[in-house]
Amino acid sequence: MLTEITAHLATHNGLSQETAKRALGIVLNAAERQESPFALAMFKTIPGARALSARIGSDIGAPTGTIARMIEQTPGGKRLVAQSMISELHGLGLDHKAIGQLLPAISSYMEQYHGLTGFGHLGDLIGSDLDAEAAAAQAA
Repeated sequence: MLTEITAHLATHNGLSQETAKRALGIVLNAAERQESPFALAMFKTIPGARALSARIGSDIGAPTGTIARMIEQTPGGKRLVAQSMISELHGLGLDHKAIGQLLPAISSYMEQYHGLTGFGHLGDLIGSDLDAEAAAAQAA
């Protein structure tokens, strides 16, 4: 399944398979560091996604300690994680437009093939609570 989402990202974003896989790992690592429900759902759905996130996190020197992760979830920490993610994606050769296309491409794949909805831009990745949104939608 990791191969399929990587191929989807490569096709929809004009990236090589390797660049698409690394970009996905960068996004997943940033989402995981923010305890994004989307990342957790992807880890449950896509075998190898958690390992990819961890490997990329190690490559880029992302914090792994409990206190560091807590600091990353403060408003300033969230900003730093987002800036780090964008910098790493720029380092892969993605410009702002390509980054802007990457997140919806991940979302469309997950929605089309796995029924996971509610994610499509950076704010959803870094600051959303899909469980609360789903509960609110059910209550309405």
